[in-house]
Amino acid sequence: MKGEPDFLQNLRDEMGGGRQWLDRAVVIAYAVLAGLAVVALTLLADGAFALYSQLRSGWWWAPLLWTPALTALVVWATRRWAPGAAGSGVPQLLTALDPATPLAERPRFVSLRLSVAKIVAVSGGMLAGLSIGRQGPSVQVAAGVMLHARRWLSPASGISDRELLVAGGAAGIAAAFNTPLGGIVFAIEELSRRLQDRSSGLMLAAIVIAGLVAVSAFGNLSYFGRVRAETMSWWSLLLPGALVALCCGLLGGLLSRLMLASFTGLPDRFCAYRRKRPVTFAAICGFVVAVIAVVSDGAAVGVGHEHTKQLLDQATDPGGSHQPLLFTGLKFIASWLSAWAGVPGGVFGPSLSLGAGLGADVAWLLDSPHGVALIALGMCGFLAAVTQTPITAMIIVMEMTDGHNMVLSLMASALLASLVSRMISRPLYSTMSLLMMRSIREPAPLDGAGIPTAPERSAPR
Repeated sequence: MKGEPDFLQNLRDEMGGGRQWLDRAVVIAYAVLAGLAVVALTLLADGAFALYSQLRSGWWWAPLLWTPALTALVVWATRRWAPGAAGSGVPQLLTALDPATPLAERPRFVSLRLSVAKIVAVSGGMLAGLSIGRQGPSVQVAAGVMLHARRWLSPASGISDRELLVAGGAAGIAAAFNTPLGGIVFAIEELSRRLQDRSSGLMLAAIVIAGLVAVSAFGNLSYFGRVRAETMSWWSLLLPGALVALCCGLLGGLLSRLMLASFTGLPDRFCAYRRKRPVTFAAICGFVVAVIAVVSDGAAVGVGHEHTKQLLDQATDPGGSHQPLLFTGLKFIASWLSAWAGVPGGVFGPSLSLGAGLGADVAWLLDSPHGVALIALGMCGFLAAVTQTPITAMIIVMEMTDGHNMVLSLMASALLASLVSRMISRPLYSTMSLLMMRSIREPAPLDGAGIPTAPERSAPR
């Protein structure tokens, strides 16, 4: 039939193009480097927080001096040498992907230099003992590495900068969480809603290769083990599950709104002081986070993975050290202030920890026997509420906990929490990206997170 593929001719075309194979080798090599970059970020960040934990365990008062001093240093260094490395990293990638972003402006948001700066700055924030994550930064780090492949690709490769950026961002999520499906869905739901066939192939190749690098370094294990939710009727989980999702939507939407309000700069004395003295303001935020670390014995700072694992263990073996309601409130404040300080860091990890705390709180309040399931629902709901990407949140939590038996419950929690959050706040990442786009059209002073302040709210020079 006319128009059908000619197998032999296609095979000759595939095998005969030497330059085409060289371009493919370049992409594969950079996918490996992207995975190694995420591994380096993970090891450095975790090692830095381990050093902070040793310091805090040796001298309980040390964070009161150490955290504000190092927070101020990280913010000062980031603003001076790499302002594009500030913030989460996802809005920067969205801005670089925007067709309206001029090619000359793209290195302001994603580049190999910013990837290196991001790794160092996030590790510095973890060493300071702030409540930040490293998964969002992994997106910008991996995307910057993949974009650098452009200089080695031939003009006839057919691989665009956009495809490299999407592949890098998806690979960053996949390698950071060890969730390949989560990387794919994140690319579709957040980074690009109109992937082409060629883009999909490049993205999948980058995810597989970067994921293999991460698995080689850390093992093919679920982040939080396997969630073994006992057999239960949907009716027994309906009320507590709905309450968890509702609380996650309300608190996650509030956190997102606070972050946006903080970054855009409100006409109040706090934001005015932050614009005028950003380094001093960062030190003040660091001091408050240090107080929270002392009060919570370190549980409410850092990414929060260890505390989440303890919650899951406590749900099956009661008697742990979780402080109901108090942990969630302190973690919420610490995460907000850590972001407001302007230190590079993500919100994925703290959101999962906050959601786990909320799920444990609801299980404690209702004396529910389904603590493990409610914690998993909380993790999914809070991540969906903050990012407003419910499918990504559901897939990530399902893969991180190996909770395939809870797919429908996780999906319902993510959808309800995201719906409630949308009633409270605009989408966090896309709104920040719009603000960054405004900085391209109308240059304005940048705050500590690389977000332009409104001209009418800017402090006079």
